[in-house]
Order: sequence, then structure tokens, then C-alpha cells
Amino acid sequence: MSLISKRKYRKLLNKINHKSLPLRFMSFLAGCFLISISYNIFLVENKIVPGGVGGIAIILNSIFTIENWKIILISNIILLTISYFTLEKEQTKASIIGSLLLPVFIYLTQNINVWLEIDATEKVLSAVFGGVIYGFGAGLVFKAGFTTGGTDIINQIISKYAKISIGNSMLLSDGLIVLSSAIFFGPMNLLYSIIVLYIISLMSDKVILGISDNKAFYIITEKEEEVKDYIFTNLGHSVTIFNAKGGFKKEKENVLLCVLPTRDYYKLKEGIHEIDKEAFFVVTDAYEVFGGE
Repeated sequence: MSLISKRKYRKLLNKINHKSLPLRFMSFLAGCFLISISYNIFLVENKIVPGGVGGIAIILNSIFTIENWKIILISNIILLTISYFTLEKEQTKASIIGSLLLPVFIYLTQNINVWLEIDATEKVLSAVFGGVIYGFGAGLVFKAGFTTGGTDIINQIISKYAKISIGNSMLLSDGLIVLSSAIFFGPMNLLYSIIVLYIISLMSDKVILGISDNKAFYIITEKEEEVKDYIFTNLGHSVTIFNAKGGFKKEKENVLLCVLPTRDYYKLKEGIHEIDKEAFFVVTDAYEVFGGE
């Protein structure tokens, strides 16, 4: 990539990063608050390890009795230092705020049980509610364009030097942390930790992407005109046509793309079946739809 292109895209990225910054920062703070609430009320009390530096802190706290927020803060500072020398400076800058503020929130809310008086001794409920609240908070942080640092930095380093995807590096790092909980807290706590990790992942995705209000149909049919006419006339939606070629027979064929509200999903699915029982189609969630009709 040329130097001019790099400057151009850096300017574009700066513009994106400063867009709606006050509102995004408020969302980030709300996310950190929810994460710390979940962490202190549901996870720490029950020794449920959610992965990440927070999970490491719960394990180390049981060994050395050092306060969790101190372990998280020290770990994040060490990781930021490593990030500065191993990753790009921009990646390090993006992790600074979350790395420093999250342990502060955890410190401020560490005695929240005294005020709220929530009985979090039931581990199944703690795992479910802890995962939901933690995941919602994490989703707010990520959607606002921030991170909470910690193992996010480890994942980027592993991805860069081991030449694997971020997803696989997350599976490796968080997986090892969660698995280690079985050694210190027993196999049952490992199961609760896995539940929490799954719910956190699910909830954060839902917050970032939202609940799908639309479906995208990719349709291959011999009765192309009839299907198009059915969509135009009866459903009132448009169709985009792609030229494609079959991978096996090498024959050229058209793929119809139609994005429509979820409420019309059944009508289109059954309509395609009635018009052409041999039609092939794939349906996916469309989380954000802009422009068009």
C-alpha cells in the first residue's frame, strides 16, 4: 500500500474514531459499569472464571489473596507495555482507556453487595445472570469502538506471531484460562465458567449486531421470472440479480438476492416452494439494512 493511501485511510479512521465520541464514551462507561457489577456480584463470589484477565484475577486471588482489581490493573499495565513493543502504536492506544478504567470500576463496585443485598449463592442463576449482564456490558464497550484491554492484547499478539485468526487466538487464551479453573475450583466450576463464557459471547454479539429484523434470501431457480414477479407483485420488495457459475457443472446461472422484513419470511419461503419445488435458496439474518427502497 502506498504512503498516500496509508495517510488517506488513517485520516478516514481518525474521522470514524472521533464521530459521536461523547455518546460513544458514555456507552463505554456504561459497559464498564455493567461488567464490573456482574464481575463482583455474580462471578467473584462464586469463583466462576469468565476468561480474560478478570478470570486470571479470580484464580490468583484464591492463591495470594491480592484484590482482584489490583491484579487486573497490574496485568493490564504489563500487557500494554508488551503491546507497545510488539504491536502497532495505534492498537496500543485503543486499549489504554479500557485497560485502566475497567479495574477502577471493579474497585468502586467491589462492595456493591452491601448496598444491593443480592443473594448470589445459587450458582446456576449466577452463571446465567452474570453472563447476560457481563455480555451486555462487553457489547456496549465493543459497539462504542473501545476494548477493555487485557487478553484482547494477548489475542492480537498470538494472532500476529502465530499466524492464526483472532477467533482462534481467543479460543486458545480464554480456553486455557477457563480450563485452569477446574484445577483450582473443581470440575463443576469449570462447567459454570463455560456457561458464562458462552452467554457472554452470545449477548455481546446481540448488542453489537442487534436482533435481526430482516432476512436475506439467496435464490437459484429455473423459474426466475415467476419468482421475481411473485416478490414484486405480492411482497412489494425488489430483487438484485448476480451472475454466478456452478462450481461442479461450470454452468452459468443467476442468483436472486432479496432482503425483506422477518414478518414476510414465511410468505417468500413458501412462495418459492410453490413456484419451483427444485429451487435452491439460502436464508441469512440481515442485521442492518440501509438505502434501497
